Amino acid sequence: MGVSQKLKSRLRKFLQRPGTTVDLAPLEKLLPAVEAMEDELAALDDAALTERAAQAEEYTEICAVGREAARRALDQRPYDVQLLGAMSLLAGKVAEMATGEGKTLTATIAAYGHVRQGRGPVHVLTVNDYLARRDATWMEPVYDLLGLTVGWVTEASTRDERRAAYARDVTYVSVSEAGFDYLRDQLVTDIADRVQPELTTAIVDEADSILIDEARVPMVLAGTVPSESDPVHAAAAIVADLKAGRDYKVGEDGRSAAFTARGTAAVEKALGGINLYDDEHTAQLSAVNVALHAKALLHRDVDYIVRGGTVELIDEMRGRVAQRRRWPDGLQAAVEAKEGLDATAEGEQLNTLTVQAYIALYTTVCGMTATAVHVGEELREYFGLEVAVIPPNTPNIRKDDEDRIFATRVEKEEAIVAEIAAAHERRRPVLVGTLDVKESERLATALEAAGIPSVVLNAKNDDEEASIIAEAGALGAVTVSTQMAGRGVDIRLGGSAGKDAEKVVDLGGLLVIGAGRHDSRRVDDQLRGRAGRQGDPGGSRFFVSLEDELITRHAGEMIPPSPKMDMDGNVHDEIVDYAIEHAQRVAEGVNHEIHRNTWRYSVVVEQQRKALAERRERLLTTDVAGDMLRKRLADKLADVPDEVVNEAGRAVALYHLDRLWAEHLAELAEVREGVHLRALGKLDPLDEFHRAAVPAFQKLMPEIEERTVLTVEELDLSDGYQPDAADLVRPSATWTYLVHDNPFGSELDRLIAAVGRRLTGR
Repeated sequence: MGVSQKLKSRLRKFLQRPGTTVDLAPLEKLLPAVEAMEDELAALDDAALTERAAQAEEYTEICAVGREAARRALDQRPYDVQLLGAMSLLAGKVAEMATGEGKTLTATIAAYGHVRQGRGPVHVLTVNDYLARRDATWMEPVYDLLGLTVGWVTEASTRDERRAAYARDVTYVSVSEAGFDYLRDQLVTDIADRVQPELTTAIVDEADSILIDEARVPMVLAGTVPSESDPVHAAAAIVADLKAGRDYKVGEDGRSAAFTARGTAAVEKALGGINLYDDEHTAQLSAVNVALHAKALLHRDVDYIVRGGTVELIDEMRGRVAQRRRWPDGLQAAVEAKEGLDATAEGEQLNTLTVQAYIALYTTVCGMTATAVHVGEELREYFGLEVAVIPPNTPNIRKDDEDRIFATRVEKEEAIVAEIAAAHERRRPVLVGTLDVKESERLATALEAAGIPSVVLNAKNDDEEASIIAEAGALGAVTVSTQMAGRGVDIRLGGSAGKDAEKVVDLGGLLVIGAGRHDSRRVDDQLRGRAGRQGDPGGSRFFVSLEDELITRHAGEMIPPSPKMDMDGNVHDEIVDYAIEHAQRVAEGVNHEIHRNTWRYSVVVEQQRKALAERRERLLTTDVAGDMLRKRLADKLADVPDEVVNEAGRAVALYHLDRLWAEHLAELAEVREGVHLRALGKLDPLDEFHRAAVPAFQKLMPEIEERTVLTVEELDLSDGYQPDAADLVRPSATWTYLVHDNPFGSELDRLIAAVGRRLTGR
């Protein structure tokens, strides 16, 4: 590491928030020892290297052997900084490594090291199926030389394929698929049906995205239940004809909508002249409020797209479809009704846990990302993880220009097109990151009108993302994308083949244009990081409009009526500059607070789930149920063979445990909604939730035993246990989904607000 690089490293540490990063000096001291083994290992044949790999245990030898295996298998010699990243992962840290610095290979060496140090099998948790399959296939030759087996799991994998993949030393799998497999394993009635082994070590790719942005997202395993009436579709039909401003008003923050007196009267008339606020009409009041929120606050091609006759949610952090994600509180059905689609089944929750709770099940957790420092405090608070900032292999020479600020969205987008046109005329490649799908399509249309060909990457064509991104650095390329977080593909100057790379270098490298600030500085940094890879030249500039949602929602009142601007419409006003920075900090604070509040509610539920899982494990793997039955029903079971009693006890007890847990989850959902009403009486909703949840769970455990005894008491076990005779019907079908954060609060939050407005005559 050169003197200038050391100075930059020290400056970086000085500028970072104290206490959120670790000192790399002890790991840097190991690098000479790694390099000293290089010639010796290079002289070994492949078989001898594999044999040597099976003996490595110390950091230095693990890194040296990993480097040699990568050189032979991929013709890539890992840089010292990649080895620092691997050692940081082995030490249980989150390694912050810039885009293009080789995180995939770093994770491979770390996964090998964890296995060698007795912390296998290792799961490399990714953000999507594409990356899981790609990285496992790409790194397989390295693992072969290291004497390890590797597998991958995607949504399309069968149970047998999943079981085989998890049986490998290293398994690549998206965090949601891994979580769903865990949930399904918690419902097996035969231990042989499980697919996942014990959860030992997780290496989390895009760690900030998974551990922070998605941490609070509940993963749900649902089962079929009898269909019920659907009041939401009827409410959506009524709300569809209402007019903004006349029948309802949207709050200034864009996160709330309320009926006016005229709108309320219209809804009540359409429902047969009822009084919506009578106790007997709570269901209708709830349905029309949900329908109003779907109509007024959720926007097609911004919050969701409609494809193949279904509503698909857009992940606001990645700008792409959030696979199998749905809104709670009937909001999903309301959006489907708004779009004229049939409601999809929600079913009954059989089991659930948050991404955060799932990650916490691993004995060892580490991770890597390009943007960890901004959330260092949260990583420590929720996971006990420290951040290790790995310096780039080659100094970053990207030029980051100051934001250009405009009064209106139209002026902003005109300026963006002009900036692209100027770069394109010189054939400099341009990557544009937009805030949503609509904006990407507006810009693409404007570029077409200007005679500039472009490729659009958004939630509607995310299947093609890898090939599109790979060519974004080609001479003359213009790529328009909704956000770049977690795309997982390097942008090489000159495109994937490197053609005309020198010409692109002479033009200044890739130009990144941000079409607005995001709610998180990390997302902005991820976009900027697409340029300047591995010391390449590059540039970035963000364009901001005072009409952007971030500004209007979080800093609208701070913007002066007549900000200072030049003849071209560029705003040059220190107050505006401060307001934009303030808006982004507020947005980050809001998201942090949502995470903290969700976590506080989920703590007690997760403790209960763990206690129940331990009880279930004993029922599944021992004869504890049979022993209990022989004590409780000694006379009835006196002549029944022990193996029959054990089989019956196990099957019946597991059924009732699963049934009661599903009922408990439903009860907790109702309690969670209901406690918000108690806030009107100045009671702490969280305390009230605990007061209801804890006694309910305490009653659940003995109830499992009582129901098991009652069921077995009615069975004739003289000819053995007959499952059909017990009439214990499990769901005929199960499916999984993720609950999308409801941006508008709980259903009862909305009802409280509506009732409050009614009582105050508004």
